[in-house]
Amino acid sequence: MTSPDAVSLIVGLGNPGPRYVGNRHNIGFLVADELADRVGGKFKAHKSGAEVVEGRLGGARAVLVKPRSFMNLSGGPVAGAVKFYKVPPESLIVIHDELDLPFGTIRLKRGGGENGHNGLRSITKSLGTRDYVRVRFGIGRPPGRMDPADYVLKDFATVERKELAYFIDVCADAVEAVATKGLEAAQNQFH
Repeated sequence: MTSPDAVSLIVGLGNPGPRYVGNRHNIGFLVADELADRVGGKFKAHKSGAEVVEGRLGGARAVLVKPRSFMNLSGGPVAGAVKFYKVPPESLIVIHDELDLPFGTIRLKRGGGENGHNGLRSITKSLGTRDYVRVRFGIGRPPGRMDPADYVLKDFATVERKELAYFIDVCADAVEAVATKGLEAAQNQFH
């Protein structure tokens, strides 16, 4: 259980601009948008190089963050927000796409490798630690011999889009559980 004074810094990863809105790589932004709706806020530009929303999520203080940089440069804005809000890295929750999980699968973990994810790599480098929570949203592997870099920059398939809102909602529930109940309790509920 987190203390009532604790602030969770919740980062949704994605790429800025209309070209990328529906891409698999932007699932972090989509979940962050759902969380912003839940706290009743709108993202606003912040001096950290991100867009932020401050509010209460399930009764807990939360700052939602969407870096305004491209994915592979996410670390700078995230580190800026961590510093500005004086949040220790262990109170950081990062939502990202995960190739190694089937579409719609949600997995929660603290630390670990970046698994080729450039957004995570940039955050780890900028923070100097891997000790932050990752909310992994499964997008599945690319078909055939498609390059994973091309796959993540494609929009969700038609069949996936039919279920996407449901899985975004489940992922937002998982993030809220981490912020309010802690990682272990959230893992027990969502794994």
